[in-house]
Formats: sequence, structure tokens, C-alpha cells
Amino acid sequence: MSSQEAESDERGPRRDCCSPARHALTDDEIADDVETLATLGNDTRYEALRIIASAEDAVCVCELEPALGVSQGAVSQALSRLFSAGLVERRKEGRWRYYSATPRAERLLAVLDETRDADD
Repeated sequence: MSSQEAESDERGPRRDCCSPARHALTDDEIADDVETLATLGNDTRYEALRIIASAEDAVCVCELEPALGVSQGAVSQALSRLFSAGLVERRKEGRWRYYSATPRAERLLAVLDETRDADD
């Protein structure tokens, strides 16, 4: 037996190099994660979520337009996408809608903050 084969045997069972790699996620979970990441991959949506998550109370849509510096239509589209991805909750009071971050969104933002602050 060659020294290279002996090393492989000492490390445990050999895996065939062409065996398919596996993960524990279902197709639906992968699709959900990809949708979430795609939603966060836009400056307006990401900044809107940051503003909403950092607010003490729910944020009125009327507060986001000047804060983001984009049109009302762009704000509405961003909020709709954030809502569809399960990152914000909304409630309607009269003619105004108020948005708050979901627990999932807060966890995602916390992880991003943690990875940005990590000393690599």
C-alpha cells in the first residue's frame, strides 16, 4: 500500500470523488432563501428594511419616501417585495400603511451585522 493510500485510510472511509454533494435543505427552503437574498439584494429594499427594523414603532410609508430619496412608486414596490418575502408586516390605519420588521428580518440583519463586525 502506498503512503498516500495509507493516509486516506487513516482519515476514515474514502469518498468517491464523483459522488454528488448533499445538503439538508428542501427545494422549497432553497427557493425561499434565494427569494430572501434576492429581496435584500436591492439598495432601496435593503435600506428600507434597515430603517423599518431600527425604528421604535411601525414606520409609515410616508416617512420612507423622503428617507430613501426615491419615488413613492419605488417605495411601494420595495415594501411589497419585502412583505412578500416575509421580512415586514404591515397594517392599515385609514389611508396610511405602517410597516414593522418581522422577527426573521431582525435575525437576518443581526447576522449581517455580526459578520460585518467579525475580525477575520
